[in-house]
Amino acid sequence: MVIRCAVLILSFLLALPAAAQEMRLQILHDHASHVVGEMIPLTIRAEYDATVNLSELTFPDAPGYDWIQLTRDDWYKERISGREWQIFQRKIAVFPREAGPLTVGPVTHMLQITGSDNRWHEVQVEAPEITIDVQPFPGGFAPLSARRLTLTDELSADPGKLIDGEVLIRRVTLQALGALPHQLPPRPDLREPWLISFTEPEQRSVEPTPDGPVSTVVWEWSLQPHTGEPSVLKAFAFPWMDTDTRQIEIAAMKPIPFGFASFASNIADASRPQTRNRLIGAGLLGLGLIGGLAAALLGRGLQPPDAVMRQVRRWRFSPHVAAMRRAAREGRLPELRRAAVAHLRLRGHQGRGAAVLTPLDRQLYTADPPGGFDAKAFVRQVIAQGRLRPDQSADGSATRWSISNTSPNRAASNITTD
Repeated sequence: MVIRCAVLILSFLLALPAAAQEMRLQILHDHASHVVGEMIPLTIRAEYDATVNLSELTFPDAPGYDWIQLTRDDWYKERISGREWQIFQRKIAVFPREAGPLTVGPVTHMLQITGSDNRWHEVQVEAPEITIDVQPFPGGFAPLSARRLTLTDELSADPGKLIDGEVLIRRVTLQALGALPHQLPPRPDLREPWLISFTEPEQRSVEPTPDGPVSTVVWEWSLQPHTGEPSVLKAFAFPWMDTDTRQIEIAAMKPIPFGFASFASNIADASRPQTRNRLIGAGLLGLGLIGGLAAALLGRGLQPPDAVMRQVRRWRFSPHVAAMRRAAREGRLPELRRAAVAHLRLRGHQGRGAAVLTPLDRQLYTADPPGGFDAKAFVRQVIAQGRLRPDQSADGSATRWSISNTSPNRAASNITTD
C-alpha cells in the first residue's frame, strides 16, 4: 500500500515538471522623472531555470503611450547564486501622450519548455504592471524631447547671387535621437507674395538603435523670386527639450536673403547713361518750353512741365531693351518680365499690371500655358507700348493747359478735353 502511494505521488510530480522550475519575469525602468513625449526606456527581463524551446512575448498597446522595440530579443546564459539560468531581455521605449500616472503592463510571456520528463510543456509567465509618473512638457511648447537633435539646411546656390530665372533648391533635414517620426514638427510654410515655391513630399523615417529611435524628416522646396528686388525669407524656430540637460533648446532655420547677381549690374549699367540722360532730358525740356512759349505767342495751348517730362521719358535711353532682347533670345521668361516692367515704368507707363504683359503672364502663371508664344514679338510690343503716350485719366481724357487773357492776379484755368 505504501509503495503504491509513493508511485502515485511520483507520477503526479513527473506530470507537472514546470511547477518545480523557477521562472521570473519583470519590467525594469529607471524611476527617473519624465515629461510628456519623452522617451522612457524599459527592459523586460526574464530569468528561467529551464530549457526554453519556443517563446512569444507581445508588448501591450495602450491609449496612454506610443512604443517601439529598440533591439532584437537577447537570450543568454547567466550564473545566479551558483546556478545557471536562461536569461531573456527585450528593450522597449515608450513615449507618454499625456501627463499623469502612466500604467504599463502586465506583460505575458508564452513559453514552450522541456520538463524533467524530457517532454515539451506550455508555460505562461506574467510580469506585473508598473506605474510611471509623467509631468507636463515645459514651456507650453509642442512635446519634442531628444538626447540629440540636429538641423541641416542645404542650398543649391548662393541665394543672394542668383542668376536671372534660376531656381534655388532648399533641403532641410531634421534628425532626433530619442523621438518618434510623428513627434518631429510639421513642415514650415515658406510661401511669400514675392516668391514662387514648389514643395516636394516630405520624407519621415525611423531607425531603432540601442540608445533610442533615430527619427528623420526631410523637407525640400524649389524657390524662385519673381519680383527681382532683394527680399528676405523669414526664419523658423523649433523648440525641443534636451533630455540630458533638461533644458529647452532651439533648432532654427535661418533667414535667407534673396537677390539676383544682375541686380547690382543693372544698377551699374543704368547709371552709365545717367549723365547722358540728364543732358538729353534737359535739352528736350528746354525745347518743349521754348516750343510751348512760341505756341502761346501764336495763340496755341502750352503743355505743363509734367506733360513735357512724360514726353522726355518716352524718348530717353532705356537699358532694359537690351535685357529684354537677351532674355527673349535665351528663353528666360521671368527675366524677360522683369525687364519689360522696368522698361514700361521708365517710359511712364504702369508696370506690373500693364495689359501688354498678359501673354507673358499666361506663360508664367497658368497651369497649362497656351502654345505659340513669340518672345521676340512680345519685346517689340513692349517697345511699341513704351512709345505711346500714357493715359492721363481712367476714362482716357487728356488735360491741356491754356493761358487766359485775364489779369495777372488770376490763375490759369484747367480745361479738360475729350
